[in-house]
Amino acid sequence: MPAKTDHEARRRDVSAAVWKVLAADGFSGLTLRAVAAEMGVSTGLVMHYFPSKHALIVHALEVAEERTRALIPEVADLRTALAAALPVSPEAIEINRVWVSSWDVALAEPELGALEQARYRRWRARLRPLVIEAQTTGDLPTGDPSDLVAGLAAFTHGLVVQALFDPRTFGRKRLLHLLDAHLSALRPPDGRPGTIAPRVQKPRAGASR
Repeated sequence: MPAKTDHEARRRDVSAAVWKVLAADGFSGLTLRAVAAEMGVSTGLVMHYFPSKHALIVHALEVAEERTRALIPEVADLRTALAAALPVSPEAIEINRVWVSSWDVALAEPELGALEQARYRRWRARLRPLVIEAQTTGDLPTGDPSDLVAGLAAFTHGLVVQALFDPRTFGRKRLLHLLDAHLSALRPPDGRPGTIAPRVQKPRAGASR
């Protein structure tokens, strides 16, 4: 038992070092040597846990997803879940910077791309019951919840990218304002569950009354 405990503790140490390298240098700087240097150990010790850079990257993606999930409370409403995904805190900024830096390797390697695809599916699956609940309470219109989930995920991640590249324009206050404005725009005008008020056609100029 102690040997297993030591192994798990060492693996956690490697995971922590992986994250420090990612936070500082992104996936482009993630190497076995960089992780070993961060830990102050030999490359051989790191390779005992992750025999290749590919294995190290796969683990790094897992660590990033775990940290992302930890940002969102287990019991959360839709707005809380979406806000937690935005770079509105130092930790969330760090996590999102790591995710964006992973896109290059995920697009270049089909296996890593498949892992990223699965991650987005899990993210959408986590949002789906929250969207359905919002439809039930009248905060979102009726329709296929999968479409609403896809749209909200795309909107949120669009804000993430803009905030990372232009943090002065897209600071915390504005990000949350834009999220609230988007959710308000989706809310049915009459506020009743699943109903959408009909659009009133304005008479054209010169038309008889």
